[in-house]
Amino acid sequence: MPAPSASPDRQTVEVDGRRVVLTHLDKVVFPVTGHTKAQLLQYYASIAPVLVPHAAGRLASFVRAPEGPHAQRWFAKRPPAGTPDWVTTAGEAREPHIVVDSTPALVTMANLGAWEVHVPQWTAAGGRDAHDRLVLDLDPGEGADLVLCCRVAERLRQMMEDDGLTAFPVTSGSKGLHLYAPLRPASEAAATGYAKALAARMRDEHPGLVVFSMTRSLRAGKIFIDWSQNASAKTTACPYTLRLRDRPGVAAPVTWDEVASCRTAEDLAFTPEEVLRRAADHGDLLAALDGAAGRGTLP
Repeated sequence: MPAPSASPDRQTVEVDGRRVVLTHLDKVVFPVTGHTKAQLLQYYASIAPVLVPHAAGRLASFVRAPEGPHAQRWFAKRPPAGTPDWVTTAGEAREPHIVVDSTPALVTMANLGAWEVHVPQWTAAGGRDAHDRLVLDLDPGEGADLVLCCRVAERLRQMMEDDGLTAFPVTSGSKGLHLYAPLRPASEAAATGYAKALAARMRDEHPGLVVFSMTRSLRAGKIFIDWSQNASAKTTACPYTLRLRDRPGVAAPVTWDEVASCRTAEDLAFTPEEVLRRAADHGDLLAALDGAAGRGTLP
């Protein structure tokens, strides 16, 4: 993204041929780390080449928090006021969604305080009953941590491989870990049914380690395998999105070697700057997720 000009309160830049108006660039969004709005917009402009392919074609929702993680936030589906008319939308006429299909669209939404990007496991072109990705959200309960998520993830990877699926790990940017697998188009019922059955198999194998019930009181000291994000109405934090925590987390793709060697939660906690360096050094570790090759068929 070219360096903006004019006043700090309102500046206009050109991003891939689109005129984008940026505002309040000096605002400190994350007081704990001092990250300003300008720094976060620069992150999104720079990470867009690897983020956009995982969001393009999908009906995006956002967690908006214009004043930062400690102020008001809300989950937004409809295009917010101020969205330029060139930003792609899709979905039903009564409930259109933004489609993050370009760097200008991503930067524009971030400028409006839409810091977290969430997408479903199906595309607008394929439809809500043609899921092309499976996701498992590994969420540690009180007394558990990301290290335990990694151990669970390694076993889930083996189980998925036995079923003909290839698993890709992504940190949630918060406490846990996401596992994705590319699919040949599958119905919502097939995707949620398989994910729930897989979570149940893991629970039966390790009852003291894993829970898949939605009952929160059962999660202490265990890893909750959230299979429900495969429902067509649900969304998951998009790979590479920022997360609104005290410090700006990132849903960052990682390697299985990194998962295996994880010994503290800090091992897989990355700042936006670190994620940019990782992408520059290694490219998109998740590139195979949305390609045509490697898609598995649900058993």
